[in-house]
Amino acid sequence: MKEIIREEEINDLVKGVLADFNGGKNIDSINIFNKPDKNEIHELVHDMARIVFPGYFRDRTFKIYNPNNSFAVIIEDIFYHLNKQINLALDFCKLRGTMTEDERRIESYRICRAFFERFPLIREYVETDLLAAYDGDPAAGCYEEIILAYPGLMASTIYRLAHELYLLNVPVIPRLMTEYAHSQTGIDIHPGATIDKYFFIDHGTGIVIGETAVIGKNVKIYQGVTLGALSTRGGQKLSGKRRHPTIEDNVTIYAGASILGGDTVIGENSVIGGNTFITSSVPANTRVSIKNPEMEYRTYDNKVVTQEIKQSEEWFYII
Repeated sequence: MKEIIREEEINDLVKGVLADFNGGKNIDSINIFNKPDKNEIHELVHDMARIVFPGYFRDRTFKIYNPNNSFAVIIEDIFYHLNKQINLALDFCKLRGTMTEDERRIESYRICRAFFERFPLIREYVETDLLAAYDGDPAAGCYEEIILAYPGLMASTIYRLAHELYLLNVPVIPRLMTEYAHSQTGIDIHPGATIDKYFFIDHGTGIVIGETAVIGKNVKIYQGVTLGALSTRGGQKLSGKRRHPTIEDNVTIYAGASILGGDTVIGENSVIGGNTFITSSVPANTRVSIKNPEMEYRTYDNKVVTQEIKQSEEWFYII
C-alpha cells in the first residue's frame, strides 16, 4: 500500500514542536553561538595533550623541521580557542549576567594567562603520575607504553588540566573536559577533587572520585573504586560542602571498594581491600578487609559442598 503523505499535517506537527521551544523551559536555548562548544573543548583536550607530552601526539598539519616552531603554533592556537571558550563560559552558572562583555573579555584573557603560567606545574604532577604508574604496575613495559595506552594516565592528566581551570573559577569547561575523559576511559574524576603527586590508577574502569574528595601523595586506586558522598538527598543545599572522603598518603584501595562521606578519613599507609564498604574513618597503618567469603559447589547428584576461600596476605587484588 502506497504511503500517504499529507503536507499540511506535517507542517502542523513541525509548528507544534517549534512552538514548544518558546515555552520557557530550561532545555530551550536557540542561540548556539552564546555558549561553550563541546566539540571544541574536546579538540582543546587533544591539543593540550600534545603540550603535556611533547613528541607523543603530533599534528600532521604542522611541519617539524623545527619542532619548537610547531609547538609555538600549537600553544598560541590553544590560547586563542581556550580564551574564546572561557569568554563564553563566564556568562554561565553562578556568574550569569554579573559581567559586561568587556569585563568577560578581560577576565578570560587573565584566566588563560594564569592557566598557561601553571603549565610547568601541571606537567610536573603528570610526570609523577607517570613514574607512579611505571613503578606500580609490573605489566608496564616502558614509559612510552603508559603514555600512549594507559587510560588511568589519560584520565588523571585531563583531570590535572581541568582542575587548574576549576581553581580559576571557570564554569562548565572543566567538567566538559573530565566528562570527556570519563567517556573515553570509564574513569569519572570531578575537576574539583584535590589530588596530590604520584597518583596511580590501575585499569580504572568504573572509578568515581567526587568533587570534594582529597587524595594525598602516592595513592594507588584500582577499578570500580568509589570515593563518594553518603547521600545527595539534600541536592543543591549541599553545594560547596564537604561530601567526599579524604585519602591520606601512601594508601592503596583495591577493586570495588566504596569509601563514602565528607568526615571519612583513610589514614596514611593503609590498605583497603576489594569490595569493602566504608563510611567511617580508618586509622593510619590499617588493613581493612571483608570476612572470608565462602564458595558453594553443587554436584550432579545435587550434593552441596562449601569451601572457605583462604586469603593470603596479598589477597586483596590478583590479576
